[in-house]
Amino acid sequence: MTQLSISPIPAFSDNYIWCITSGADAVLVDPGEAAPALAYLREHHLQLTAILVTHHHPDHVGGIGEIIEKCGDVPAIGPKSSTSALNCVVADGDTVAVHGVEFTTIGVPGHTLDHVAYFCAENKLLFCGDTLFAGGCGRLFEGTPEQMLESLGRLQSLPADTRVYCAHEYTLNNLRFALKAEPENADLQQRYRETEALRAANRITLPSTIAVEQKTNPFLRSAIPSLQRNIAREHDLDNYTQVEIFAALRTWKDNS
Repeated sequence: MTQLSISPIPAFSDNYIWCITSGADAVLVDPGEAAPALAYLREHHLQLTAILVTHHHPDHVGGIGEIIEKCGDVPAIGPKSSTSALNCVVADGDTVAVHGVEFTTIGVPGHTLDHVAYFCAENKLLFCGDTLFAGGCGRLFEGTPEQMLESLGRLQSLPADTRVYCAHEYTLNNLRFALKAEPENADLQQRYRETEALRAANRITLPSTIAVEQKTNPFLRSAIPSLQRNIAREHDLDNYTQVEIFAALRTWKDNS
């Protein structure tokens, strides 16, 4: 197995730009801000070889132009509508070679219609942008509840020990809401305590894993009868579908 090292580069107030390294070579994932990414590359004496983009929001693509200007014309890979700085367009099912290993592109519309995730089966790594968060999921700015539910289902079906690298430090807030939706979940209670301790020490809460998310993330648990009953009671739903439960859960989170 090719050994990869993955490090978070804090950006803005709560973003993470992920840096995937192998030796002195580096790939940046969603560099929305140039300055911290460039500073990290300089400090660690890394040579940028590629950029991966999950979707078009400025906090994910805003730094690409300056980074390419400073580092040279490297492959900038992402979905077609994400940014004019791209020089390699990918869609669902494509493969991308990074440091000698293959990442498969997974189309995950919902947060945006162009959103993709990158999955490395060899190393069991998932870079999922703003689709799947630790303890939550992205807001539906462009897609529908049906699309997001299907997208999360695709990610949920990945191997349980897949490490999940999302793009924001939202975990504590997400889990605080999750406890409203599923207060009886013992795994969730324990995760919340652990996350509280990490944030109190100013430590990162990522990566997560698919297994942890399946146990504690309500947006991956909308088929669980006990959670469905909680959501239905909160929103006065009757004869509901899973999509209606998911949509109500997302609306509840948006308004919380």
